[in-house]
Amino acid sequence: MFPQHVIARKRDGHALTRDEIAVFVRGATDGSWADYQLSAMLMAIFLRGMTPQETAHYTEAMMRSGVVADLASMKLPKADKHSTGGVGDKVSLHLASMIAACGVAVPMISGRGLGHTGGTLDKLESIPGFRVNLTMAEYRAELEQIGLSLIGQTAELAPADKKLYALRDVTGTVECIPLICGSILAKKLAEGIDVLVLDVKFGRGAFMKDKARARELAQALVSVATAMGKPTRAVLTAMEQPLGRAVGNALEVIESIECLRGRGPTDTMEVTFALGEQMLLLTKTAASKDEARAKLEKSIASGAALEKFRAMIAAQGGDACVVDDVERLPQVKFKEALVAPRSGFVQDVDAMGVALAALRLGAGRAKAEDKVDHAVGVSALVKVSERVEAGAALCVIHANDETALAEARGMLAKAIGVGDAMNAGPKLIDEIL
Repeated sequence: MFPQHVIARKRDGHALTRDEIAVFVRGATDGSWADYQLSAMLMAIFLRGMTPQETAHYTEAMMRSGVVADLASMKLPKADKHSTGGVGDKVSLHLASMIAACGVAVPMISGRGLGHTGGTLDKLESIPGFRVNLTMAEYRAELEQIGLSLIGQTAELAPADKKLYALRDVTGTVECIPLICGSILAKKLAEGIDVLVLDVKFGRGAFMKDKARARELAQALVSVATAMGKPTRAVLTAMEQPLGRAVGNALEVIESIECLRGRGPTDTMEVTFALGEQMLLLTKTAASKDEARAKLEKSIASGAALEKFRAMIAAQGGDACVVDDVERLPQVKFKEALVAPRSGFVQDVDAMGVALAALRLGAGRAKAEDKVDHAVGVSALVKVSERVEAGAALCVIHANDETALAEARGMLAKAIGVGDAMNAGPKLIDEIL
């Protein structure tokens, strides 16, 4: 099957066969298709779409483009959680530890942030010495030892995704649901998991701005993963304002530690418990939502989840003392409070506005090659509907550059609105599919 033949069939709106899709993915893996042919195929898929069966074939081909971890010998049930990305979304760090403390292994392969704030790997790398680039053998050994491992994508895992995502990013084909499904699920299903829970976000700070489009993505992800033998649920969550009170890598690690000490922000814990409940239900570790919630709360109250977090840091070469002394995390030169210009209620905290301010400070990447400053960001962020007095802090800005600090200050002032009326904001947990 020549590349131009397969491209033309999709261009003309035909459903591709399993073999045609396999040829395309293999071409991305072994270099037998040129970048311009891969790009043409991606655009044809973007414009013509894929049937559910095509999407399933594509996802399977992507998954099998590399190694698929075999964790069948592990006695514990294995679950993972994936978020489509938001602002202040540090849930993976503490949720994985809570789930592991409940007797479920969590093999989690995560990514880096691109576009605004840092990703899970960036947050973890703010911990001195922490290694995210483990081999598959190290990954398996850590899972067997402590039931938990948070690593980056290895060269052996879904290599076609790395090539195709890079091309999607520069050809305007990122926002295509079949391609998103293949990219997310290829990596997740290659981890060796039994079940998967997805946090699909919608709103200003999310990848999918429109709730209907986010729901469409959630349904597609659940359908494809389930068809491939992995029980999956998706939780639709709003991302209009940042999750929690911290945005920035080390600052979010601190907030996750607070969550594990039972002092986490209400909204962060609401999302954490909603996702954790589904993970325990799908693995049959709990028979009801109430039982699942009780187990998760006990993991915090007993200190077991915090100990799992500490053990994971140590196992991956990090400074586990940060759990007890957060001052060991990267520190900034400048801290400045942004104060309320008037008394009233917080009417708006624009998630994207806060994210762009954090990006200006250096907390994220505008380009893939950009270096992240792990120390910078925003903490003590107010939430919608809270009462503030004139001169009180709306947030604290953490910066290493005075020019960036000044610009971020102006951006945050525009992102946070204070007025007379109380605005309750959108419902955080919208739907479970």
